[in-house]
Parts: sequence; C-alpha cells; structure tokens
Amino acid sequence: MGVLFVLHWTSLSGQQTEQPEQLLEVLNRLQERFQVQFNYASEIVNEVRVPAPDDSLDLSASVAFLEERTGLEFKFVTSSIISITTKKLKLCGFIKDKDTGEPLAYTTVQSGGRGTVSNEAGYFELPVIDPRSVVLLRHIGHKSIRREARFFNSTECAIIYLIPDEQQLPEIVLSDYLIRGLDKLDDGSFQLDFDKFSILPGLVEEDVLQSVQALPGIQSVDETVSNINIRGGSHDQNLIVWDDIKMYQSGHFFGLISMYNPQITQRVTLQKNGTSAALTDGVSGTIAMETRKNINPSLKGSFGINLIDANGFIDAPLGKNASIQVAARKAISDFVETPTYSQYFDRIAQDTEIETNQTSVTNSDIEFDFYDASMRLLYRLTDKDLIRLNFIHTADEIVFNESATINDSDEIRESNLNQRSIAGGLYYMRQWGPKLTTELSLYETDYKLRAINANVLDNQRFLQENVVSESGAKLLGLYRLNENLNLNTGYHFMETKITNLDDVDNPIFRRLVGEVLRTHAVFTELNWTLPDTGTSLYAGIRYNYLDKFKKQLWEPRLSFNQKFAQWFNLEILGEFKHQNTSQIINFQNDFLGIEKRRWQLSNDQDIPIIQSKQGSIGLSFKKQDWLINAVGFLKEVSGITTQSQGFLDQYEFVRSSGKYEAYGAEFLIRRQLNRWNMWMSYGYLDSQYLFENLPEPEFRSNFDITHSISSGITFSTNTLHMAVGLNWRTGRPYTEPVAGNEVVDEAINYSEVNSANLKDYFRVDISAIYRTKLSGKTRLHTGVSVWNLLDRQNTVNAFYRIANISSTQQVEQNSLGVTPNLMLKLLFD
Repeated sequence: MGVLFVLHWTSLSGQQTEQPEQLLEVLNRLQERFQVQFNYASEIVNEVRVPAPDDSLDLSASVAFLEERTGLEFKFVTSSIISITTKKLKLCGFIKDKDTGEPLAYTTVQSGGRGTVSNEAGYFELPVIDPRSVVLLRHIGHKSIRREARFFNSTECAIIYLIPDEQQLPEIVLSDYLIRGLDKLDDGSFQLDFDKFSILPGLVEEDVLQSVQALPGIQSVDETVSNINIRGGSHDQNLIVWDDIKMYQSGHFFGLISMYNPQITQRVTLQKNGTSAALTDGVSGTIAMETRKNINPSLKGSFGINLIDANGFIDAPLGKNASIQVAARKAISDFVETPTYSQYFDRIAQDTEIETNQTSVTNSDIEFDFYDASMRLLYRLTDKDLIRLNFIHTADEIVFNESATINDSDEIRESNLNQRSIAGGLYYMRQWGPKLTTELSLYETDYKLRAINANVLDNQRFLQENVVSESGAKLLGLYRLNENLNLNTGYHFMETKITNLDDVDNPIFRRLVGEVLRTHAVFTELNWTLPDTGTSLYAGIRYNYLDKFKKQLWEPRLSFNQKFAQWFNLEILGEFKHQNTSQIINFQNDFLGIEKRRWQLSNDQDIPIIQSKQGSIGLSFKKQDWLINAVGFLKEVSGITTQSQGFLDQYEFVRSSGKYEAYGAEFLIRRQLNRWNMWMSYGYLDSQYLFENLPEPEFRSNFDITHSISSGITFSTNTLHMAVGLNWRTGRPYTEPVAGNEVVDEAINYSEVNSANLKDYFRVDISAIYRTKLSGKTRLHTGVSVWNLLDRQNTVNAFYRIANISSTQQVEQNSLGVTPNLMLKLLFD
C-alpha cells in the first residue's frame, strides 16, 4: 500500500513539472541558477509557454530542452551569454488542384517580404523567419490560402490543395496533341503553352504564328505568318488578339517571322470552329495570345541573340501585390548581315520596287530594320480584384535610294516603307462572391502602313497610307448556376476607323477615304459539364447591331465533346460569324510591292459584310502512347471580294463580290515512345469560289491546297531537344495563258481560271536546342536550326506579264532556300 502511494505521488509530481508556464519566468530562474544572461526580443518570448526543464539538467541540457519545446533557436555567444532568435523554417510542398489533382505551376507563394513561384510539378521552397508570419498562396482561377507558417507541415514536403474558384475553364481532352505543350481542349480549341513547349522542326526560337501552322488544316500558301490560311480562308479572315487586344499586323520582316515576342507570350489558343459567343470577327479562325497571369515575387529575365535579332525580357516584382513584364527585340542588321538575314531579305524583295526597278534606275543604300517592345503589368488590389495593363509597339522599316542620270546630272531620291502597330489595353476582374465574377476589358489599337515611292525619272513622289484605329470595350459576367452549369453573358462595343490615302505631287493628286463603323453586341453562353460522364457542352448566341447600316446579325455558337468507351472522344462544333474588315490589293506595286495589301471597311454595298457558316464533326482515339484524330468539316463564307483574294490573272483589276464553299478532312496520328515523339498529319481541302457576276462564276479558290502532309520526330531529355520534320503539299492553283495564242489585242489571253497547279511544295527542317544550368539561378540555352535543309526551290506564286506583242513572261516567287539559324540565350531567376 505504501509502495502504491509513493508511485502515485511520483506520478503526480511528474505531471506537475510538465505543466507549461511563461517562458520569461523559466528564463529568469535559469539566469539566477547558472549565472548566465539570455538576450532576446521581447515579442519573440512574450506569448510562449513551456514546461520547465528538470532541475537535474545542467545548463547545456536545459537549453537543449527549451530549444526543442519552443521551436526557438538558442545560441551561445559566450559561455555566459545566450541569444534567442526565431528558428528559420524552410517550407516546401507540391501545390495541386483540389478537383483534378493536376500540379499548379506558377503559384505565387509569399511570406514576410520573401516570395517564390511553384515549378511545372507544382513544387516550391520558401525560407520563413517567423513561424507566426502569414504565408500567402495565390493562383489565378483558384481560391487563395492565408495561413501562419507554423500551421504548415515543415517536416516534409506535403501536398497542398487549392480549391478552384467558380469560374470554370476549358479542360484538356487530348494532351500533347503533337508535342509536349500543345493540347486540345474540350471546347474544340488548341492550346500551346510555351512554358511546357519542347521543340518543333526548323524553329530555334519559339514563334507564335509559325508554331500554329504545325496543326492540320492550317497552311501558308506563300510560307509567311502574314498569310495564314485556315481551311481555305485568306489571312484577313483570322482574328488575332494579344491579351484581348485585336491586332491588325501579324509579322516582322513583312511576314517572315511573328511580331509577337514569345518571351512575354505564354499561351496561344487556336480556334478553327465553335468559337465562344464572347468573340467576334475571324470568320476562318481565331488566334488568341495571352501573357502570364501570375504575379512574380522575384526578379527573373533573359537576354538572347540569334542570326536575325537580339532580345531581352525582364519580369520584376513591384511590391507584394504587383509585377511587371517588359520584353523587346531588335534586328541586328544594323551591325551585321548574317546568311539568315540575306535569305530573308532576298525573299521579301522578290518582284518589288527594290528588286525590279526600271533599267535606267539604280537602287542603293538599302537599309532594313525591325523592333518591338511589349509590357504587361499585373496588380492585385485584393484577393478578389485583379488589374492588368498591356502595351505593345512594333515597327518594320525599309529605306533605299533610287538614282539615275538625267541631263548629265546624277539625281537621287529616297523611297521607304514603314509598317507600325501600337496598342494598349486595360483588364479588370472582380470576384463578387462564390458564384459571380465580372471582367471588364478596354483596348485601343492603331495600325499604320506608309510608303513613299520616289520616281526619280519623272521627278515624282507617290505617298500611300493605310491607317486603322479601333477602340473596344467588353463587359463579361460569369455566373455559376450549380456545380455543373455556368452562364456567361456580356456586352461588347467596337468602333473601327480606316483611312486610305493616295497622294501624288507631280501632277498634284490627292485622294483620302475614311470610314467609321460602330458595332454593338450582347451575348450569352451556357457551359454544361459532367466530369463523371466526360460530357462538355458550350452553347451560346450573339446578337450584333451595326448602327451605320441599321443591320442586325444573330450568330449561334456550339461546341460539344463527349468521352465514351474509355478511349474515344466525339466532338461536334458549329458557328455563325461575321467581320467588317478585309484586306485588298488595288495594284501589285502599291506600297513598293512589298506589303501591297491594305485594310478596308465594309460598306454593305460593293464591299459586303463577310459572313460565315461552319460545322465539323471529329472523332479521336487515345490509348497509352497512341493518339488518332479525324475531323470532317463544311464551311461557307460569303461577302468576299475579288480584291481580297489576291488574283493575278484576268480578274486582277475586276471588282466583284461573291463567296467560297469549302469542305475537307483532317487526320492525325501520333505515337510517344519514351523520349521519342512521332506524328504525321494529312489534310484534304476542296474550296470553290462562286462569283455570279464574273464570266466564269464558279472555279477553284486561290487557297485550294488539295492535299497536304506534315510529319515530324522529336527527341527530348531534360537538357537536349532535337526535331526533324517534313512538309509536303500540292501546289496552289494559278492561271496560264492559252498556249500558242498568249496575247490578244495587247492583253494576255488567259485559259480557264485556276486550271493549272504549281509544282508540289516540299521542305525538310531540323532543329536542336541544348539547355544547361550555369549556376543556381542562371541557365544557358543554345540552339541551331536549318529551314529547308535540302535547299529545294519551291515556287509559292506565279503569274504572267506581257513580254512583247505576241508573247508573255512568267514571273515566279520562290520560298526561302536553305536557311540556318543559331540561338544563344542567358536566363536568370
């Protein structure tokens, strides 16, 4: 009995010593007992409670006991002075989407003035000084997390889930459609993410508009980014937007490379059909570019050079709630003329005033330059409010002297061509509650093409200008009706002004034509998704009112995707669209013959509003490493004019309006095997014009590429990416003179329109990129590519001119020959 009492008393004593008390009191007793001094900041220890160490412990053991129980760091400065500080923690983890389990790259993690972003796997590391400091995790499209550091698991890198907000975004249904970073979404669009992008044949730098041409159904009949043809459409039928800003220029070097800097453009979405009701224009397709949506908490950037341009990029934080991105490029032709530059220049100079001036006139001192600068500013006012500002400025310029000897005197006059775009935008997003989000977008975009053609023999100056100025405003509301149903509705306003100037000084002639058109639109769209059954439906309608013409247009839109039998997807897309602008060619020597197209507005008479109807059905099969996709489509576009189609035959100077009808099929097969990726795509197109007022009312379209094949193989490791690919297609249609009777009444006697074909187009490209880390925060990328490795001479256009009273001369425009490129880029973060 006595033994039990002693054991019970001992147990109670042990429990009493474990009772926590104020750390200050414990430290005071230890100071008296061991004759030492503790140095600390009062806010560190004031609120801390801890059990007192056992009296049997010496000083070192007592300090170790307190360090373990408090989480504070005790450091002996001398044998009698001990400093107490907060222990530095290192938080780490993997951030994932709560619903899908997918990693969330570029999640912003901030605490105590420090910050980082998660990588592609969602992983992050962040040192934390004070365990009671607040850690903030933010990711666009997800609810933020605010939590003290001590409540995170600091012993291991655990998974942290972020809950999606109520705005539902399209989901990936076919990942790595061609290569890593190129996916197909459930709304029918294709998405290219440059943060995940691996490599494409022939490209050593990411090129936004060259990359989309790798997809089936997309061609460029003349091998440029300023003439992209989607399912038989002309380039002006493509809507091109950069962060919700509509753009009227697409390329540098007058179309050979994209003018959109890939350093600041993170994602590109391509839609060939089934467009959202929130978008207008682009009767053939939409190419939408986006900058990154995360606020970067630390400085990073890059500096690079290739055989065409030098470029730089900076992404810098502006406090905790804002960051700014700035990117710029400039041609290096001012300093050195590389083989790549020479190939590019020879390509754009074909059949222009630069190359084919009059025999008695000499062109000299030819200078070419291009540059671009773009900026994006993000500012998060609160967890519910986000503001984005954008700015972009691009310019291309070519200058040369025309000289001739007149009356024994040397005369010199300067000719030049300038193509410029400048645009700015404001975007504001507000999340009002768990169900309602609103977005406001405002933009102003200006485009100017200006040429001075100096005729030194006639002492004449010919000035031409094409100016586009457009303002737009869009208010969008996104409302979540229930877990599977979302309603998007909004209002869209656009004012477009286009002016065209032709000014001659000898004899004096001046013609200035300006047109303005305002469009109002309201739209609504339902998004119904059933994740368990793999069903996705986007259905909307858009009402447009063109105030100048008092005209109303109703445009339904549809996108349906259904997964079935585990490995199959069925896709049905449809849309009605319209656009009010088009590009025309009046004369082949307009604007020095280099960029001869000019923008014009519809007048609802001889320049009709362009309207389209399109439907498609697709089936895909994906199992393990195999992907097979097949799509069939029908398309009708009315309101086109002969001037917008680039005729170079008997209809070159004829003005008439009509339509084209196209149908076709697109097929893709892709196989992934370890580090290898292989694909082949095939496209079939039948596109026919119908111009009722022409002598031949129905004939093949100028963009009717009947058969096309693209194939490629890539090999990728963590450091090395290599690619080889080939492109083959049937030649585009053109019109020949009647053999043996080529000239009649001093005019070319043409045969049936577009009854002949150019030779088949064939090109092989290769590229390789090597990425290595120089230090903890510095990386080096090097690359090499060869475009048209076999140096095949591909004719991309052909037409005829009168040589003499009885014969004609064929003029051919050829593609790039063998064109190498090298890249060197230094990246830091």
